[in-house]
Amino acid sequence: MPEADDDLALLIRAAKEAGRIALRYWKRNPKTWDKGDEGPVTEADHAVNDALHATLRSARPRYGWLSEETPDDAARLATEAQFILDPIDGTRAFIAGEDSFSHAIAIARNGQVTAGVVYLPALDRLFAATATGPATLNGEPIRASTIAGIEGANILTPAANMKPELWPGGVPDLKRSFRASVAYRLALVAQGRFDGMLSFRQGWEWDIAAGALIATRAGATVTNRHGAPLTFNNPVPRSDGLVAAAPGLHAALLARLHP
Repeated sequence: MPEADDDLALLIRAAKEAGRIALRYWKRNPKTWDKGDEGPVTEADHAVNDALHATLRSARPRYGWLSEETPDDAARLATEAQFILDPIDGTRAFIAGEDSFSHAIAIARNGQVTAGVVYLPALDRLFAATATGPATLNGEPIRASTIAGIEGANILTPAANMKPELWPGGVPDLKRSFRASVAYRLALVAQGRFDGMLSFRQGWEWDIAAGALIATRAGATVTNRHGAPLTFNNPVPRSDGLVAAAPGLHAALLARLHP
């Protein structure tokens, strides 16, 4: 089995295990505390993180580790490959009992993601891709939107991102929706249910890595907010915003943002 396919099989197995753990806490008032600027975290986040660490590192002990719920270790920068993951992306949705939280798990090599999974256990939806294969949902291929222009496009983004001062080229006439999980937003773009998504905030690699690969393999264009390609396993693991959309829409959004 090719290396990326073998890695993907491992990620799928780990994601399903993570889902079983998360659902034991979901809608059962898990212990919750605040991480300050980084928002809330629950005992479920840590339980899932511990299980993923045990499963993934035992299978690939030489891979580096970058997780939202583990203190960062610069040793990952010298490893041949890295796990990049958010144990529960959309923790606020999880706490609220909503079903749109996800597990986002990726493997990167040489700055690029080679395998990624976004799993929504409450909905039993598993999005997956390798760098050379199709994007899939529960094993079936998916494709991103092919919309060519910006007018009337269906975009996932927070309401605050539509302020006129953020759009030098003029606020676009589009339909706006929102989901709490960044990874799920990327997966929905990959599925073609939305034409694109954008974020102006500094984004963490663990939120982005898996979904960015899935959206790209589905045919979307994925960059930072300035149109630059994404790279992963950086010393400071953050991206300057995020734009993922059908290629024509992506170009149109950047033209409005940077006229």
